[in-house]
Amino acid sequence: MVAGIVIVALVLVGGVGAYAFAAPKVQQLVSAIGGSSEPDDYTGDGTSKVTITIKQGDIGEDVAKTLQRSGVVKSSKVFYKLLLTSPDVSFQPGSYELKKEMSSKAALAALKDSDNRVQASIVIPEGTALQDIEAGMVSKAGLSEAEVRAAAEDVQAYGLPAGTTTLEGWLFPATYPINPGWTAKQYFQSMVDTMKEHLAAAGVAEADQERVVVFASLVQKEAGLAADYPKVARVFQNRLDVDMPLQSDATVAYGTGNTHKVTTTDAERADAGNPYNTYVHKGLPPAPISNPGDVAIKAVTNMADGKWLYFVTVDLDSGETVFSDTYAEHQVAVKQFQAWLRAHPEYQ
Repeated sequence: MVAGIVIVALVLVGGVGAYAFAAPKVQQLVSAIGGSSEPDDYTGDGTSKVTITIKQGDIGEDVAKTLQRSGVVKSSKVFYKLLLTSPDVSFQPGSYELKKEMSSKAALAALKDSDNRVQASIVIPEGTALQDIEAGMVSKAGLSEAEVRAAAEDVQAYGLPAGTTTLEGWLFPATYPINPGWTAKQYFQSMVDTMKEHLAAAGVAEADQERVVVFASLVQKEAGLAADYPKVARVFQNRLDVDMPLQSDATVAYGTGNTHKVTTTDAERADAGNPYNTYVHKGLPPAPISNPGDVAIKAVTNMADGKWLYFVTVDLDSGETVFSDTYAEHQVAVKQFQAWLRAHPEYQ
């Protein structure tokens, strides 16, 4: 009988800062118990590329779980047993470029190869929604979904205006290097701080930041060409000035949970239970619908001059958009767009 076996694989702080897997006698015992092969494992060197991150303080089981969560290995248990039967394995905390569906043996070999270590980063394009940023933090930074979700829900921890209910809109689109020692809150704080810096650079007073972020998030999702952003902002402002519903499909879609499309159905546009439904509810949406970049922020702070109340993109290839003062003019533009669609059935 074996009363108990304790195996610890720590990331050493300072100096080498590497993993150490030892205890040869214990490894031999585990090998004898588990066998040299496992059915619950992929074969081969993998398929598509994926980046995983090993954090400072992770132990062997954490690494195995990260690999399974990222789709690299099929079973964390199989990979962990391989670690225990592999003497003198060491690698640094950091990010590594591996492949999905690798055998545990191939994955371990890839982690040991210093050429696979990369300076990974979380890339946030303009208009990205919070839920996609959270997914990126899990896949790129090696954080757990539970930790990221808890950090996102602790909205008041980031110095945002009183009453702010979501981090949506406050995470500036940029490239954030992976720091294996960072928590989810540290990543979010960096993104929030960067947004505040860009708002200040655009001349937005602290008292106006929340409204600008909400407004810019709408422009970010609705505008196409960069040159049209100030015009789109003006259309929405003109509607606000005359107490006209914004009628933004992007806000309606966001309220339904769809953050990747701006098209909606008749039923969705008629749903008064959706607080983001700007066909039914006048004014700006109750909170941001995306995370806007500089172009959208500057469009809101420096709108174009015009009396437009409508706009429609009439060429999806070029992004050409027609802005109209009246509904009659708008209908002409809509017919132009419909004709373009008929000529391009691949878009339908």
